[in-house]
Amino acid sequence: MDGQGSGGKRYKGACMYLTQDQLQAIADALADTSEGLTGSEIAFLLQSCRIKDTDASMTKRHRLYNAFAHEQNQRKDRTPILAFIRKAMKPTRFAREPHRFEPMRANLNRALAFAGMSVDASGKLLSAVQVGTLGEAERRARELREDLLSRGVHPDVLIFCKEELLHDNYFHAVLEAVKSVADKVRKRTGLVDDGAALV
Repeated sequence: MDGQGSGGKRYKGACMYLTQDQLQAIADALADTSEGLTGSEIAFLLQSCRIKDTDASMTKRHRLYNAFAHEQNQRKDRTPILAFIRKAMKPTRFAREPHRFEPMRANLNRALAFAGMSVDASGKLLSAVQVGTLGEAERRARELREDLLSRGVHPDVLIFCKEELLHDNYFHAVLEAVKSVADKVRKRTGLVDDGAALV
């Protein structure tokens, strides 16, 4: 996989495979019934990534899993699946429906954590600390929440101490909490600016 690792380092892993379980989890997240891609979005993305749509009549998650598995087996690497993820998670795709992006990213990051990857808020695919169990991710979230509670942190910050934000590190939880401050200021003032202009 080509991309920026944590710390700004380039990394390559194009010859690596995703396991059957990892492929299934990724397909399930991307094709989630309520928060995932639509059938037409899946068709478009498969076509644009030149991935054969092997079972177009199946349910979304089975359709996507079968296409991913077939492509990885044919090409002997995971590069096409990673290309699909990058295209699917481009924030510009969600410009008309921005509310869809974060829930989908959270579901996907939960799945990607088991493959040592994550998608950041800008849609970039990054390397991350690989987790082996859901318990590991839950434990990270619980420990951070307890630490923050002991420090008397504002309750709004705790909203962002969710397991899916903590798969790779605590940076995402902090980032999301900070971004929420601007939303709160906009709601209370009726302004629509951002950053320094808003303040």
